[in-house]
Amino acid sequence: MPLLLLLLSLQAASPAPEPLDVLLRREVAQVALAQVRRMDSQWNPAQRDCAGLVRFVFRAAYRRFQPQRLDSPLWRDDKGQPGDFADAETLLTHSFAPLGRDEATRESLRTGDLVAFRLERDSGPIFHLMLVVRPEDKAHAPTRVVYHPGDKGASVRTGVLQSLVTEAPLEWRPVPQNTAFLGFFRFKEWMR
Repeated sequence: MPLLLLLLSLQAASPAPEPLDVLLRREVAQVALAQVRRMDSQWNPAQRDCAGLVRFVFRAAYRRFQPQRLDSPLWRDDKGQPGDFADAETLLTHSFAPLGRDEATRESLRTGDLVAFRLERDSGPIFHLMLVVRPEDKAHAPTRVVYHPGDKGASVRTGVLQSLVTEAPLEWRPVPQNTAFLGFFRFKEWMR
């Protein structure tokens, strides 16, 4: 009987496996931040822009923790059909759900959520996405954004979300007063 009690106590003491969404979000953060240090050679250079970063880090996370999910495309194309490629506008429209634009929403963001902008230019609208990386222990590190500026040959950058709110040029501030700020978005599969 003592052996059975020992086994039961060991089983009770072992931590429960982490939920898949926690593992995926953690991997999204790690892969995104790794691109700041050095872009992965597996990331197709022709797809190195803000939407390409989102597609790359999500696929990497799923490849590690749920590879069978990649048997069908993660994204929806401009017709709403499964597709391997989606630009920033298409990702927002078909694969991500809006969360809101206010401070309360900003405070509730999780790793893998997006900050989205639409700037009007003479050549037409330009969409820009930034990935949110929120530390698991909010008391020890600020929430960051990770993004590719879209210029050919540019490196991936990161910054503190709160600094973006207070110090960026107005068109890049994620605040309700900024008409270029579309809001915060979450991958639809992670809304469940």
